[in-house]
Amino acid sequence: MRVITFDIESISDSVVRGHIDVNEQELTVVGIHDSETETYSSYFKEELHTLWPILERADMLIGFNSDSFDIPLLNRYYPGNLSHIRSLDLLSEVQKVLGRRIRLQALAEATLGRGKSGDGLKASDWWKEGKKDEVAKYCIEDVRITRELYDYALANGVLKYKDLSDIRDIKIDTSLWNGMASAMPAMTHALQL
Repeated sequence: MRVITFDIESISDSVVRGHIDVNEQELTVVGIHDSETETYSSYFKEELHTLWPILERADMLIGFNSDSFDIPLLNRYYPGNLSHIRSLDLLSEVQKVLGRRIRLQALAEATLGRGKSGDGLKASDWWKEGKKDEVAKYCIEDVRITRELYDYALANGVLKYKDLSDIRDIKIDTSLWNGMASAMPAMTHALQL
């Protein structure tokens, strides 16, 4: 089973009350972990044509807030429809249990004992300053954290978060995760509808 864990960094000049409109975003970089090669890599917008074949051969995409942000944004650049690939959105899995959203930073700190290396606003500033490699490095770190959270949930059946001063478990039903990829065949070409 080939699983691609991914994250996207983007920029925009318009944010309304903390809400980010995916249609107002411009993709800057995509970071991935490929379970087939066990490697991390990043792709700037002008390199996306080399990313498409990798995603098309994936059995499943794993992300954080990926179903409502990353995949719709990436679909604006992709010549087909990436929603035909099975996806697992860790934020959605957490929200199903808690009834609310938890930031990646909070999950990482409580579950993995370490947080993110920065935040999206800082990555946006780096991009505007021409520090593309810093943005790519930050994006890859988010991919690494997402992948480690996925692996932790698979191994332990929980993710953790801090609630005031207590660390609490979020019971995650991972029983279907391994079977998700086999339920739908991988795509075979870029314009599969």
